Amino acid sequence: MEAFETAPCIDEILVVMHPNFLEEARRLCERNTWRKLTQIIPGGDERWESSWHAIKAISIQNSEVSLWLHDAARPFVSQRILADVAKALESHKAVTVAVPVTDTLYKVESNKSNVESIPPRTDFMRAQTPQAFHLSTIEDAYRRALEAGNVAATDDAGIVLKYLPDIPIHIVLGEESNKKITYREDIGDRR
Repeated sequence: MEAFETAPCIDEILVVMHPNFLEEARRLCERNTWRKLTQIIPGGDERWESSWHAIKAISIQNSEVSLWLHDAARPFVSQRILADVAKALESHKAVTVAVPVTDTLYKVESNKSNVESIPPRTDFMRAQTPQAFHLSTIEDAYRRALEAGNVAATDDAGIVLKYLPDIPIHIVLGEESNKKITYREDIGDRR
């Protein structure tokens, strides 16, 4: 929250939270002085549902408005990344953050026990957040996905790529410190 609160490029913060934790989130926000926080809304069962709830909560007809989507599991986003995303939004309708892959990747057979091929790692990057879009772009992509009855994607850029393939998704270089905390090992816990 602090990263977005202090970023000059961010005007308003909306938190999407699992419905079971809305009151806890409200209490936490009341204890802080986040002046940009305007709404805490319930999320969905799937990531895409939470994104759609955010889109609907701010949906207005203004092509200048942008929607940024960021995982709370990435608490170390830097001001440099936020500024670079804001700058990229000036000339792109869809922006994501990513870092180059440094490990060798294996494409595996369906049984997951044999290597099928080894693609060149220079062709791959690891996705991070935030992802940011002109509101009209992400809203159009989600409406098309909902009409098709298939909103399956691991992130919001995937929805844009699938349903608005003519819109380039610009990549802003991320940072290794913008890591996602998913497992104990991500915070150095070796238990």
